[in-house]
Formats: sequence, C-alpha cells, structure tokens
Amino acid sequence: MVDKGRKKGTARFAFKPDNGARVVELAGSFNQWQPIRMRKQKNGSFVSVVPLADGTHEYKFIIDGEWTVDPDNNAWAMNSYGTLNSTLTVA
Repeated sequence: MVDKGRKKGTARFAFKPDNGARVVELAGSFNQWQPIRMRKQKNGSFVSVVPLADGTHEYKFIIDGEWTVDPDNNAWAMNSYGTLNSTLTVA
C-alpha cells in the first residue's frame, strides 16, 4: 500500500506480509532500483517513507529476496523483463 507521507513531497509505502516475512525492502525508479530496507512495525507490517518528485514512479517490494508487486495497488506497468511493476503517480 502506498499513500501520501506526512511531509510534502513524500510517500509512505507499507506492506503487511501474511507469511511471516523477515526482511522486506523497497526498490523503484525513484531510487535507481537500489533496495532500501523497510522498518518492521509492532503490528507486523513494514514501512518506508521516501521523497518523491511529481511524475509517475514504478516500484516493487522485495520480500525475503523475492521481487513482488504491491498487492494493494492495481496500477501496473510492464517492465523490460516481461514482468509487472507497481506504479504511483504524484502530482
């Protein structure tokens, strides 16, 4: 799931795995696809707040090493590997 961050120009990415994942990372066009580790919350979800410029951004979660689209976001784009990326448009 992704929504506006508390500060202007940020987005809050959250993912709550149902399989007891140990490590969840976030990678996207906004950080040159370099995974950043998300912080685990007390409720078991993982969260990361990142700065985002206006435009359309692609991203994926990496759950214990496996790249996956955001299950709570049905906006996708095909990538050059023939798989999908989740998309987010910031205006």
